[in-house]
Amino acid sequence: MSQPQHHSSPAAESPEQGAAIPIWLIVFTVMLLYVGALYFDDRGGWFHPQVYGPYNSFAELEPYQPKSDGGLFNQGKAVYAKTCVACHQASGLGTPGQFPPLAGSEWVNEVEPGRMIRAVLNGLQGSIKVEGHDFNNVMVPWNSLSDEDIGAVITFVRQNKEWGNKASAVTPAQVQAIRPKVKSHPAAFTADELLKISPAD
Repeated sequence: MSQPQHHSSPAAESPEQGAAIPIWLIVFTVMLLYVGALYFDDRGGWFHPQVYGPYNSFAELEPYQPKSDGGLFNQGKAVYAKTCVACHQASGLGTPGQFPPLAGSEWVNEVEPGRMIRAVLNGLQGSIKVEGHDFNNVMVPWNSLSDEDIGAVITFVRQNKEWGNKASAVTPAQVQAIRPKVKSHPAAFTADELLKISPAD
């Protein structure tokens, strides 16, 4: 006696079809990933472990980092690169006939920095003799810089041994003490005017 044959229905043979994913869910997921990528890119600090929003890179945080052992000298080196290098050159040798050298300059290496601070604060104009050579141009005033930045850049110049300078550092307090003294002289100084002022004043 033959066994009865059981015929399964087509519905039983095919696997059950899953529910279709709504198109809005796909669009929403893609948009969510896109917005997340933008947010991370904007606030991720380019994956630097010490950078957090609202900063985008370590370079933006550099001014707020603790000063290195070089202190004012290293800070002044950065200020010099931004404000002074175009005229006095990276070598500190200046431009012949126009901008005097800072390397080995008797004006830079004075025991007291009062004249140099005044020149940086108010600027310098007219003829000046440095190391026996004449220069004639205009140095713009840098009184918009902070006392710390001015002290730092003068310290960098005065203590730059590669330039042959070995003078003392200049503190922000020294700049702060001279700043009110130059308010009565709003124009740029001339070399003759500076020579009449004691460098200690």
